[in-house]
Parts: sequence; C-alpha cells; structure tokens
Amino acid sequence: MIDREKSIPPDNRVIMISGASRGIGAAIAELLSSEGYLLSLGVRSPEKMDHIRKATDPEKTLVCRFEANEPMSVDNWIAQTLDHYGKLDGLINNAGILRQVSFDNGNEEDLDAMWAVNVKAPFRLIKHCLPFLRQSKHGRIINIASTDGKRYRDSVSIGYTMTKHALVSLSHAARFSGWNDGIRVTALCPGAVDTELVAHIPGVTPSSERLSPQSVASTVAFLLTLPNTASVSEIPINTRLESTL
Repeated sequence: MIDREKSIPPDNRVIMISGASRGIGAAIAELLSSEGYLLSLGVRSPEKMDHIRKATDPEKTLVCRFEANEPMSVDNWIAQTLDHYGKLDGLINNAGILRQVSFDNGNEEDLDAMWAVNVKAPFRLIKHCLPFLRQSKHGRIINIASTDGKRYRDSVSIGYTMTKHALVSLSHAARFSGWNDGIRVTALCPGAVDTELVAHIPGVTPSSERLSPQSVASTVAFLLTLPNTASVSEIPINTRLESTL
C-alpha cells in the first residue's frame, strides 16, 4: 500500500499532455485539471479546443499548437509552457495514430507516418523536456503505449505494433537517463480503448468490452502521485484474457 504521506500532491505541478483534443488525452486533461494540476496541452488545432477549455480550469490550462511532424513545434510548445508557468514537472506522450500496415496491406508512407507520430515525436519531446524535468526532482514521463507494444497479435497492424514496441523501449531508455535526477518513466499499455482511434477497425474488441478513456486517465493520475521510491516501469491494462498479459 502506498504511503499517502509520501505521495506527491498535484498542487502547482505543471504537466504537458500531447494529443489532448479528444479521447484519452481529453480525459486525462479533464481529470488532472479537476485535481489541481497546471496543464499545458499540445494539440494540432488550438482554435478547436473550446470543449476542453469548458471542461478544465481556464486559469490553469494553457493550449498550444503541437504538430508531431514539425520539430519546431516541440521547441515552441516547451518555450510557451516555460514562459507561462516557469517550470515543468511532467510530460504525457499521448498523441498517436493507427494505420493498417501489414506485409499484404498498407504502404511505407503509412508506416512512416506512424513512426513520426508514435515514436519520433515522443523521442523529440522527451529529449527537449529532460533538462527541465531534472530540475523538478520528481519529474514524470508517461508514454501511452499499448498492449500491442508488449506482444504481437495476429490481424493487428504490424506497423502499429512496431511503433508501440519502440515506444516501450524508449520509455525504458528515458527511465535510465533521468533516474538519478528523480525522473520516473512509465509505459502505460492499455488494450482497446473506446475512442475514435479503433472505432472502425475490423475485428476490434466490441465497444462494450473496451476500456474507457477515463480508466486510462485515472491510471495516469495515480502514477503522477507516486513518490520517487515507487517506480512503475510498465502497466499493461488488458481488455481480454491472454496468457502473457
């Protein structure tokens, strides 16, 4: 049982969340806002975020443009966050895409797109955020991966699976890099979540059996409270019974 006296309270902790306009990212933003975190949300279209602004504390929420395919947008987002809040305590890499790429279907353009969004963008964000997270002494990085990053399941996009395995590996590399400065990193690996990302994929887990975005958000909120002495490197959250997960 976690000693609540040693847990880290949310008060004035600054958390960056990518892909916060809908789905898991929006659920995380809404929950963390309700708990008192200061948020910096990275989204493709800040002008279309009225629904999130209404669901979060406007005085504690900064909305910035973030485009995973544009390296400069990373620098701009971090700079705006630091200029607004003066510090950084956590990074949640949530933005991701899924395209069907197998040996028989899809193409390398789709594979490249997933690699850019699901792997290169988190790498870039971690690289540029690390110096500021080190200053926090309890910096946190949570990468939203997938159970598909823990094994291969027939019929799932091979390209997507490749990128999620890479994101889990990236999480471990970041954990080692920031450990001595109090940074703790978790690869959060949910199964099918009831969002638009999987809504139209043939053979996907039925909607009634999927995780809710709020369940993933609650797990993120829990991880952010853990002290440095309670490092969680991976959390698979499955929606189906499997022998290895």
